[in-house]
Amino acid sequence: MEKFIIEGGIPLRGEMTPSGNKNAALPLLAACLLTEEPVILRNVPQIRDVNDMRRMLESLGVEVTDLGNRTWRVQAAHVRPADLDPDLSRRIRASILLAGPMTARAGGVKLPPPGGDVIGRRRVDTHIWALRHMGAEVSYDRMFSFRAGRLQGAEILLDEASVTGTENAVMAASLAKGTTILRNAASEPHVQELCHLLNAMGAHIEGIGSNTLHIEGVERLHGAEFTIGPDYLEVVSFIGAAVMTRGTLRIRQAGPQYLGMIRIVFNRLGVDWEVEGEDILVPAEQRLEVEPDLGNAIPEIKTNIWPAFPTDLMSIAIAVATQARGSVLFHDWMYPSRMFFTDKLVGMGAQIVLCDPHRCIVTGPSKLYGEKVESPDIRAGMTLVLAALAAQGTSVIRNVGQIDRGYEAVDAKLRALGAKIERQKEQ
Repeated sequence: MEKFIIEGGIPLRGEMTPSGNKNAALPLLAACLLTEEPVILRNVPQIRDVNDMRRMLESLGVEVTDLGNRTWRVQAAHVRPADLDPDLSRRIRASILLAGPMTARAGGVKLPPPGGDVIGRRRVDTHIWALRHMGAEVSYDRMFSFRAGRLQGAEILLDEASVTGTENAVMAASLAKGTTILRNAASEPHVQELCHLLNAMGAHIEGIGSNTLHIEGVERLHGAEFTIGPDYLEVVSFIGAAVMTRGTLRIRQAGPQYLGMIRIVFNRLGVDWEVEGEDILVPAEQRLEVEPDLGNAIPEIKTNIWPAFPTDLMSIAIAVATQARGSVLFHDWMYPSRMFFTDKLVGMGAQIVLCDPHRCIVTGPSKLYGEKVESPDIRAGMTLVLAALAAQGTSVIRNVGQIDRGYEAVDAKLRALGAKIERQKEQ
């Protein structure tokens, strides 16, 4: 295991370019299973979750070649429905993304239960619901078993707007016979990128970016080339780091078109940025004052499905709120353990009242102090990095492998902006 040693109180200054979107890279890699021809993916983030997905694909017979400059050539010429390593599957939730393409291309697959962050129950029922509607047989006995002949197009109303459930359904429907109409579909940027890659491979998908997708199945898909877009979660994390350290930061190729609702929420915390083409400029001078609701009521920031405020940015917003004057209620109804990291911020000096597993009230501004903490998951771990950067004194963040799952070389990027952060092996 490794840890970060961070000396806080140093404003970040300079410019950075975000890595490719992890949540796009994982389904895009899974989509390569749908064709025997090579697919070239550019701007692949060099992070643990992506490397774990590569290992899973290779165990199925896929050839993955690193061409350099974050470009991979992926060819699934001969796919075999081999048993996946359960320990590897438990490391990332994205292992479930193999269900759709393997059922469509190879007639089935057996998958161990997927893993990922421990932030509460994360259902796979939506994936099963969609694939069964297209004719797949699904059973579970300590392993998921998916079996089918050629899948059939169907009208499917998803019981929840699951991102990975939508992605599995879209990949399966691309090779199904006939038309699939997928309602209550997720529409996050990474879902859109998957649809655009599939269309580049010869699929017929309409309604991209909406919650209703029309997929006309085809006999086969072919190779394609695709560039993965910026990770908006990393972009907002670095915006938060600049704001909390009172720094100035230019984020190049930031994909500002995806940050509309996120900007509205951060405006309510007294935070804003400038947009120059594809770049975002975060100024040092920020109002950092909570905007109350009418009647001076405490405002509520609540997660919801895209294009509303995403659950993965809730912890970052909470950290920023510790530096804003006023009180604000945060409500994440999606995951019952998302808020449990807040005790670590309290230990650093934040004024946070945990109301229940889904809600907390933050009152600021609070002076933060260096502390020894442990990263519980990707997003909370990055939030602790932000708090440490803003804190007085030195912080130690253990279990940074969790952060490495979603952020590429975050310590190196922060050092380039002036942060004093070191990575050390645990003794």
